[in-house]
Parts: sequence; structure tokens; C-alpha cells
Amino acid sequence: MKILVTGGLGFIGSHTVVELQNEGFEVVIIDNLSNSSEDVLDGIEAITGKKPIFEKMDLRDKPLVQDFFKRHNDIEGVIHFAASKAVGESVEKPLLYYENNLGVLVYLLQELTKMDKANFIFSSSCTVYGQADELPITEDAPVKPAESPYGNTKQVGEEIIQDTCKVSPKLAAIALRYFNPIGAHPSVEIGELPIGVPQNLVPFITQTGVGLREQLSVFGDDYPTEDGTCIRDYIHVVDVAKAHVVALQRLLEGKNKSNYEVFNLGTGKGSSVLEVIHSFERVSGDKLNYQIVGRRAGDVVQAYADTKKANLVLGWKAASTLDESIKSAWDWERKIRN
Repeated sequence: MKILVTGGLGFIGSHTVVELQNEGFEVVIIDNLSNSSEDVLDGIEAITGKKPIFEKMDLRDKPLVQDFFKRHNDIEGVIHFAASKAVGESVEKPLLYYENNLGVLVYLLQELTKMDKANFIFSSSCTVYGQADELPITEDAPVKPAESPYGNTKQVGEEIIQDTCKVSPKLAAIALRYFNPIGAHPSVEIGELPIGVPQNLVPFITQTGVGLREQLSVFGDDYPTEDGTCIRDYIHVVDVAKAHVVALQRLLEGKNKSNYEVFNLGTGKGSSVLEVIHSFERVSGDKLNYQIVGRRAGDVVQAYADTKKANLVLGWKAASTLDESIKSAWDWERKIRN
């Protein structure tokens, strides 16, 4: 079966392509290389023994999207990662985020609704929950007003898909709300490649550990948590990638209970910023240069997933520990910096 993966050379996308090819799917990648590298294709081939089909394309160009689906009229499913994802940048450039994250989604869905049968997996986020009223966070938790244009694109994106599914019974979709993907493939052939200063904690830790960054800032140690730092649910990227394949197979086999479903992807365990730092120090054997600074505006205090639905309904469960995830990220960082 031929599967389209948009943004398939990015962090989560590339790991998902590996898992798809390991399961025997034929993969076509669309990526505009704005936050990725064509070299990732070599890493995918080194792991799986097969280089996926790749088309460099800006999905904001509607005629190109239409032409792609005419040429590839045998696509059985789409996994949609292509989106801008930096919270801070989205505040500075909201229109870029609305065009890139919502316009592209609309163009893809317009093509999928023309098909006799279409299967769609959407890359969503736990940002839709904001600061949840109860922990752990279930899929039934209320969606809070977004803290950023990025978060809003995930909320509105889900609404667009849900509205489309209501009027297009031949379209089946699953939105996967993941918490904090980290790590790298155990082969160390692919991993996270942030362009510029990392927006996420773990790549900033590993870049500090390797000497690329002078110091890590920990934003606040006076939160109402055990050690005063914010808590997140950190999940290995390979676990996240495998969940996408399981979700796709659910749709392909017609096991979905409705044509729009939502699942959390997390470990079910929260780890504080200091716990993540201590994990790095354990696996690396080095002390990390970090400093406690003032709180950062917009940071949620605690967020970790209730994973029962994904565990029971999808039959998927995160397998890696925090230390295993951090070690893979550290191995990857050392490899790419020699």
C-alpha cells in the first residue's frame, strides 16, 4: 500500500517513515526542506534498506497539491506532519502559521474528499489542552483557549477535520495528540535536527552537554511541583512513530468506531525539568551547566497523558524509559557533532 507522509523528513515524520517501511508500506514523502534536510533520506535507507520516494514541494501551492494526487491516485493513506511548530515564532508570525498549518490542511482534505475511500492521520498536540483542570489528561478534557497561534492551529485543525468527516463519510481520520517526543532512532542514523536555537528542552540539553550552547536556562523553580520546575510527559520518538503505524492500520482495516477519533500519545508519567537534567547527567556521566532563571510567560505548570484509551483501543503502549530516550538523544547529538 502506498502512503503519503507530509513533512516526512522532519523529526517525527522520518521516524514514522522508518516504521512504515519496516511494516512493508510503500512511502512517498513530501517535504519543502524548510526545517529538515534531504540527507535524512540516506538515514532512512541505512535503517530500512530502501529509500522512499521523495518530492520536494511547498504544499501551500494548491495546484501542486492537486497535480500530486492526480499523479499518485493510488494513495491509500496520508499521515500529515507538515506544519510550522515553534510556539514563540507563531506569536511573532501568526499569519505564516495560519497559512502553513491550516491552508495546507484544507488543500489536502479537499483532495482526499474526492476519493472513494481516504484515510488520514493528523499530527496534533497536547497544547490543545492548555493547563488541564485534572491530571492525568484524558481525551475528554476540555480544549482550552490556545496560548499561541501554533496551539490554535492544532485546535482549529482538529475542528476542520471533524467538520469534514461529518459531511464526508468516506473519509476516516485519527488525530494523535502527542505530548513531548524526544530521542533518536537507536541506530543513530536519524534524530532531531533543530535549525538554529532549539525551542525544546532535550535538544537544548544535549547541545549544552556537547558544548554548542554555553548554558541551559531553567525557567522557574517556584512552581507548585515537587522540585518547583514544570512537568511534562516525555515520550520516545520511536514509540510515537509506531503509534502512527498502528493508527493507520486501524483505519485501513476498518476497525475505527467512527470516522473521526482522537488519541493521546504519552507515557502517562510526568517528569520535571530537573528530572530530565538529572537523567541526562546519569546517562552522559557529565554535569550539565544550567542556571535557574525567572518564569517564562505562557508555560503550563504540569501536563502528562492518561494513555488508557491508546493502550486499550489502539493496543499501543510507550516502551522506552526516560533514561533510554535521553541516552538516544545524547548518542545522536555526539554523532552529528563528532
